[in-house]
Amino acid sequence: VPRLPVLVKGEDSAVYAPPLVHATQVNVLERLDIALRNISELRREVEELRNSLQHLAAEIVGEVRAHLEETQKVTRRRRFPFPRERSDSIGSSSIYFTASSGTANTDDGESEGGYTTANAESDYDRESEKESEEGEDEVSCETVRTARRDSLDLVNEDETRLILDSSLEEGLGQLLQQADRLHNGDEQQKREGFQLLLNNKLAYADQKDFIWRLARAHSDMCEITEDIDEKRSYTSDGKEEIEIALQKWDQSAECHQWYAILCGQLSEHESIQKRIQTGYVFKEHIDKAIELKPEDPKSYYLLGRWCYQVSHLGWLEKKTASALFEAPPTATVQDALQNFLRVEELSPGFSKAGRVYIAKCYRDLGNNSAAVLWMNLASELPVNTKEDAESDRELEEMRSVWED
Repeated sequence: VPRLPVLVKGEDSAVYAPPLVHATQVNVLERLDIALRNISELRREVEELRNSLQHLAAEIVGEVRAHLEETQKVTRRRRFPFPRERSDSIGSSSIYFTASSGTANTDDGESEGGYTTANAESDYDRESEKESEEGEDEVSCETVRTARRDSLDLVNEDETRLILDSSLEEGLGQLLQQADRLHNGDEQQKREGFQLLLNNKLAYADQKDFIWRLARAHSDMCEITEDIDEKRSYTSDGKEEIEIALQKWDQSAECHQWYAILCGQLSEHESIQKRIQTGYVFKEHIDKAIELKPEDPKSYYLLGRWCYQVSHLGWLEKKTASALFEAPPTATVQDALQNFLRVEELSPGFSKAGRVYIAKCYRDLGNNSAAVLWMNLASELPVNTKEDAESDRELEEMRSVWED
């Protein structure tokens, strides 16, 4: 509303004042602006609170797990204060094995990898349990404490560390298998996989294979959610995780691969300049991943997509790249096709989206017969991911255009 003056009659002279309607509207707009800022700040605070609660839950789970493990160790030590020995009694058939070496173990209380098979109690077991239950004889108690100290002094620290490391590795292997299975599932399973990895972050934060899977889970959450701010939050957190991992494991192909993916996801809602700049970073890390692991079809698929997008840059994007960078990104449809065909060579039927891209490349190159062939091959594959679903819609559009 323009600020038009209104004539107001005074006692001595005429005074001009702005209309009341304009002042009211300005006041309302100011109040709305304040309300919007408050809502935005409240939303940001709620997001921070949610992240803090997630981290707190993960810390509590880690502390409880460590406490339980320590309690189990102490319980086993108290239960068997003396080194066990096999009895020659006919009624006893207790056998103790060490999981790592398979040899007889004389100190089962200190081995976390030990397995016990008992069909009957030996005379020694019954006698030791009786002594531990009574606990009234001071001389016996002192003997128990002395024997316990002696047995602990005889423990080999290196062997104990190896047993603990073996136990952690076994637990990590099962965790990673479960995370991979959930990653390949539906949206609900992806959410479960993300929460599973977050809950175990404190225990395995120094493991390379765990960290890049955690970054992959952040990428999954970015694809699942529809909210723009949540997408940014997931990708930013995942990118920070994998950046730290790259400082330790620069020779990990998976770390470079998922760093490139998260960079690409983070730049989807950025400016043209930011997207072009991210394109260089994406290409650099995908090339490094291929160098470190040349048999991985996913890296060639990602490189093929990069080449196809660069070959179809618009006029404005090309001009922006030329103005900002000395050497703008260059790639052709033929480059993209070679990478997609390499994917099929390494893993036939790797993805529905990959075969649709091959059909699009042949169409752009004018080879219609090959394009139709790969369209039919793409139709044979199921829709497993959100990207496959989008490619399936593109496939239907291509068929309708072809028929017309």
